[in-house]
Amino acid sequence: MKVGKKRKEALSKYDPTKAYSLKEASEIVKKITSTKFDASVDIDVRLGVDPKQANQMVRGVAALPHGLGKTVNVLVLCTPDKEQEAKDAGADHVGLDDYIEKIAGGWTDIDIIIAVPSVMAKLGRLGKILGPRNLMPNPKSGTVTMEVGKAVTEVKAGKIDFKVDKTGIIHTSIGKVSFEADKLTDNAQELISVLNKLKPSAAKGTYFRSIYLSSTMSPGVNVDVKSIQGI
Repeated sequence: MKVGKKRKEALSKYDPTKAYSLKEASEIVKKITSTKFDASVDIDVRLGVDPKQANQMVRGVAALPHGLGKTVNVLVLCTPDKEQEAKDAGADHVGLDDYIEKIAGGWTDIDIIIAVPSVMAKLGRLGKILGPRNLMPNPKSGTVTMEVGKAVTEVKAGKIDFKVDKTGIIHTSIGKVSFEADKLTDNAQELISVLNKLKPSAAKGTYFRSIYLSSTMSPGVNVDVKSIQGI
């Protein structure tokens, strides 16, 4: 495989065969990212679970202490009595039937949808559009709620919703390359701490198999699982 010039340069700045502490990995990702834009920093956590088994599904939310460093585009689907509350909290789009029709027509220019419980029946037919994009509101992630104002505020502040994929990996963003390494470390540690609490009792063997940090265009940096606090 031909290695591009930028990738070769990135790989020369650290040892891809070595496992680093979370703080070191955060510093390396900042060093090896050469994009002209402020790239997202992502984390991939491979868990020792079988997601095909319902009792080993890992899904939840984490409130990142330093946020994501990006503007989160929020749609609130609610009844008229909740519209003002959603708008006051900073929701970008608020409504119901008009937005359901818009989504049915292919519009998905949003990051998160928050809905009140009474409108969920109307969203059933949008499953094929919202499901694959992880946009379907869910009570477990706090996106189906009567407290729409609180939910909007939390999401805007950096609350993330994550779910293990079919290969047993949690993949999510934890900030931007412009963040200080300490802030990226804090955000990653918070996610890992939440994942630790969500360990299914049915999961056998090693729970945290591997952890990698990377940015939008960088190679992955291996994190030494043993160096993580509280694991």
